[in-house]
Amino acid sequence: MKISVVDKGSGIAQQFARAIGAKTSGRFIYVPKSKGDGYITGFSWGDLRMMIRNYYLQEPVLLERTNELAEGQEDIVVLLSGVFPPLLHEQEQLLPESPHIMICRHAVSAIAEMPSHTSFGSVTIVTSRKYLHQLFGHIDHPIVANVLAAKENFVVEMDISPAIIATASEMLGQPVPESLESHYYRLKCEELLCHTFALLLKREELPAIGAHINDIKAIYAIKAHLQAHLSEPPHIAELAKQAKMSEPKLRQLFKRTFGRSVFEYYQFLRMETAARLLKDKKLTVSEVGYQLGFTNLSHFSRVFEQHTGMKPKKYSAAFIGIK
Repeated sequence: MKISVVDKGSGIAQQFARAIGAKTSGRFIYVPKSKGDGYITGFSWGDLRMMIRNYYLQEPVLLERTNELAEGQEDIVVLLSGVFPPLLHEQEQLLPESPHIMICRHAVSAIAEMPSHTSFGSVTIVTSRKYLHQLFGHIDHPIVANVLAAKENFVVEMDISPAIIATASEMLGQPVPESLESHYYRLKCEELLCHTFALLLKREELPAIGAHINDIKAIYAIKAHLQAHLSEPPHIAELAKQAKMSEPKLRQLFKRTFGRSVFEYYQFLRMETAARLLKDKKLTVSEVGYQLGFTNLSHFSRVFEQHTGMKPKKYSAAFIGIK
């Protein structure tokens, strides 16, 4: 299913809801059982807005969003993906959404793919530049200053931290009486922003500022390619040709967007997938290693231990009760 929506600065939740036939009750938009399960909800406090997605879909959706923002509107979007536990499905285990943080200007149009039978658990925060300056403008750090001052297109992506997972988990359900909801969720929203900017302080690479929208889309197409070909090492020359940019430009833009080189990011994706296969699918170490393209299991074990701090056999045993 392809859904095209236009964001004029107030969000796209209602348009998405109408497209899939969702029902609205209070601040909740419920996904119809014929399309999946779960909900979307959110709050708006003027210069600060938040949307929570906690659902899965039975058929894949391609969401094409076009931004038509008011002149001078320079909102910043902070997307925290994969922060909630995967929803449960009676007949099959749903795939978890890839956990990551994406920070970008609202003016960056996006095309988002929502695969079927994937549990989406994310928090999207949209805030004015003025509001962010009130919260973090006093911080003397080049990367924070770079993000706050950016008036051109940019995207920066980072890993989710345990602190963000913990804060997000406190937002599920009905944690406080309805009369206190707005205040509670605003505090949690600001807490998530604090944890996000704490991660920015640890980042080494300055984000790519002033990147052309076509270059941003090309970089994300490369990310999707890496995700879809985990058993095949990336070839920079071929990827650069695919992205229609030089190899040095590709290397620089990729690292400034994701904080890792192309190969480092590819290896990171492989180890994240290996951990999930060992934990959720209960595959053997050799099955996982060969599935991800490793011909030498000793090498796989070393790389996995570098990533997780545990050898794959010990990691697997921890989740099946073997000591």
